[in-house]
Amino acid sequence: MDKHCTSGRIRPAPELAEGAPRKLRKVIMNQNIMKIPYGRAEFGSLRRDSMYYVDKTHFIPVLESASDYIFFIRPRRFGKSLWLSVLQYYYDINEKENFEEIFRDTHILGHPTPERHSYLIMTFNFAMVNPDTRYLEESFEQYGQAVINDFFERYPLHFNEKERIRIQSLSRTEHQLKELFLNTSRKSLRLYLFIDEYDNFANTVLTTAGKVAYHDLTRGQGFFRFFFNMLKNATSVKGSGLDKLFITGVSPVTMDDVTSGFNIGKNISRSIRFSTLLGFSEAEVREMLHYYSEAGLLGEDTELCLEIMTTWYNNYRFSDKASESLFNSDMVLYFISEVADEGELPYDMIDQNIKIDYGKLRHLMLTDRQLNGNFGELKKIIGEGRTACNIQISFPSDRMTDPRNFISLLFWFGLLSIEGVRGQQQVLEIPNLTVRKLMYGYIRDAFHDAKVFRIDVWGLADLIYEMAYNGRWQAVTDFLADEIKAQTSVRDYIEGERTVQMFFLAYLNICDYYATRTESEMGRGYADIFLEPFLARFPDMEFGYLIEMKYISRSGPSGKKLEEKIEKSIGEAARQLEKYAGDECMRKTSGRYKLKKLILVWHGWELVHSSEV
Repeated sequence: MDKHCTSGRIRPAPELAEGAPRKLRKVIMNQNIMKIPYGRAEFGSLRRDSMYYVDKTHFIPVLESASDYIFFIRPRRFGKSLWLSVLQYYYDINEKENFEEIFRDTHILGHPTPERHSYLIMTFNFAMVNPDTRYLEESFEQYGQAVINDFFERYPLHFNEKERIRIQSLSRTEHQLKELFLNTSRKSLRLYLFIDEYDNFANTVLTTAGKVAYHDLTRGQGFFRFFFNMLKNATSVKGSGLDKLFITGVSPVTMDDVTSGFNIGKNISRSIRFSTLLGFSEAEVREMLHYYSEAGLLGEDTELCLEIMTTWYNNYRFSDKASESLFNSDMVLYFISEVADEGELPYDMIDQNIKIDYGKLRHLMLTDRQLNGNFGELKKIIGEGRTACNIQISFPSDRMTDPRNFISLLFWFGLLSIEGVRGQQQVLEIPNLTVRKLMYGYIRDAFHDAKVFRIDVWGLADLIYEMAYNGRWQAVTDFLADEIKAQTSVRDYIEGERTVQMFFLAYLNICDYYATRTESEMGRGYADIFLEPFLARFPDMEFGYLIEMKYISRSGPSGKKLEEKIEKSIGEAARQLEKYAGDECMRKTSGRYKLKKLILVWHGWELVHSSEV
């Protein structure tokens, strides 16, 4: 968004202070090293192309002991498709001769289960279905029959021509599947069905075509509902022929709609046994960094890489009992790939492929183009950094405006993570800087869509550049204050210190100059905003900021008493800033740049004082 943030090489500082991050340097690369598997989700090609694999195969016997019918939710780009591919190669009867090649150096090679290579495999990926409602059912049917045709092509020895023709002549996918299941059962064959991105096109229909089109798909006589009812019946009737089922997606909403609550099998999404099934632990990330450092792709500064990735990509927990946090696997591989290619940190720390489509949330925060209660919940979460909620494992689309369900949906999307437990509620927090910046973007987009606040973002970005490199902060605060005066619609949303703080942060974070921290513990207090320079990426940036905000309600004092209140707030803020700046950790950190301490006092929506201590 900011031309200073997204273009041009990062210029190294002529001299870096002692302890400052070193520019990462690429050295001569060993041609025999394992390739970085960024964007790869096909296990066989990953292994045959000698790519790095973080071994998760020890979960296979654990999965077998859990249930034959599994439902598993994880956020986007967390490795779901790769895991399904691992299972497919392990259980497919056609891959028996390739077991040692494909699973070399993995846990399961030395600990195979009796069920290895004993299934016929069928896989649906509903991301392949066209979500345009004009063609949706036709596309679903064409794709479903293509999957069934491919199934017969892969297992020609198990079905004669007469059987294939009879099944393929049936008019609809669910009818063909039903007959296929029964046929495999009569032959004493075992079938394992995988469904990836189960809710992909359904979510798109909901967010683009609306609730009526979505309900036509998932309720009553909707073909998608009928498809899952057929699967439900197949899992509950002896001799149906469907021996195992594994379904993945990003939320429980569609499953609740098509089955009136998930009752096909076992939902393992929050089980402690599978909390680390996907994503990378710190030990796994450290081992990967060490490998590529030894190979010459990352230079020697692996601790710097780990520190940065911890800030941006770590801290996901999916179970109340999980003691270990997880890194987003896609973002780790993206980061390492970028550093290996360029010899320095990525220009954009957030992989564009991981950004949750804003449309998936927009319809939840806008009603008739007006911001609703869900927007207020998101605003509150961003301001406080955490919330508490009893995570809902199942709820229909009609109830997504319920705050508990909306917060639960943020958890399933990976925008919140379990930090602890309070009674029967989970304490949820924003996991990392990537998610925080995404949320700031959602706030800006929601204001824009509702025509509440629209500004020249490019112009603001230029001012933030001046703030970061030349210490000219006044222009930024004046710009936002002037825009609030000019655009009266936003004033209703500027109430309370937390809200003002959230608003300010949403627009300060249009670029990546700072690792923004809110309510950071310093000097036995909590600083409102700490803009810590991202020196590892911008080593020549000179200015960081501690900002203390004070808020005075418009319904509070006026006249002389208001002036006294403002003066009192300024004095309190100054004392707090001096205390925070004297914190031992702050003194060590701020030795690498010039720390400015700012006081901002708001009277409702109006900025009535801004000064530097």
